[in-house]
Amino acid sequence: MKREVGYLSFDLSLDEGEFLVKLARKAVEEYLISHKRIAAPQKLPEKLLKLCGVFVTINRLIGGEKELRGCIGYPYPTNPLVEAVIDSAISSATQDPRFPPLSIEELETVVFEVSILTPPELINVENPREYPSKIKIGEDGLIIERGIFRGLLLPQVPVEWGWDAEEFLCQCCLKAGLPPDCWLMKGTKVYKFQAIIFEEESPRGKVKRKLLQSS
Repeated sequence: MKREVGYLSFDLSLDEGEFLVKLARKAVEEYLISHKRIAAPQKLPEKLLKLCGVFVTINRLIGGEKELRGCIGYPYPTNPLVEAVIDSAISSATQDPRFPPLSIEELETVVFEVSILTPPELINVENPREYPSKIKIGEDGLIIERGIFRGLLLPQVPVEWGWDAEEFLCQCCLKAGLPPDCWLMKGTKVYKFQAIIFEEESPRGKVKRKLLQSS
């Protein structure tokens, strides 16, 4: 049965998720070897060509614990899914300003995670203090915008860090380069979105669907 995730009117099978995660890894490996962007495979299912927001996260595995190594993507559905995965994977590995570019040797020590996003939805409230009640930890990701500043945090981030909704809002403000209480200020826009997430269990290992614990 087709499951609707937020405004994403289609679901992805485990096989399709595995394909996207392997595509992300292949795109990075080829780029690190040849500095060339791979072409998207031909004759794909229609839903893999739909316009989707996508983020590719690369985590280093150290003693079984994950440590962020890169995360970049498209918040809005502006590119076909497979193209967005290829571009986001390469950018995550080579252009995340928080980290040096990934080396070819590191590919054996990192795991890839692909998040397919629903279109962001503006949260309308009469009083900004209502925002925490409108956010579900384990389901929602956040985008905070104020003027030229914008920050995004994926739904898995507050689960991994143990944040409640208020802390999630504060951390998203900080990600945008704003004061942590900026979500309480008039003129700040808060959006939420959901995601279908697939990840490698180990470098080049089995791919699983990542299910988050809802609050």
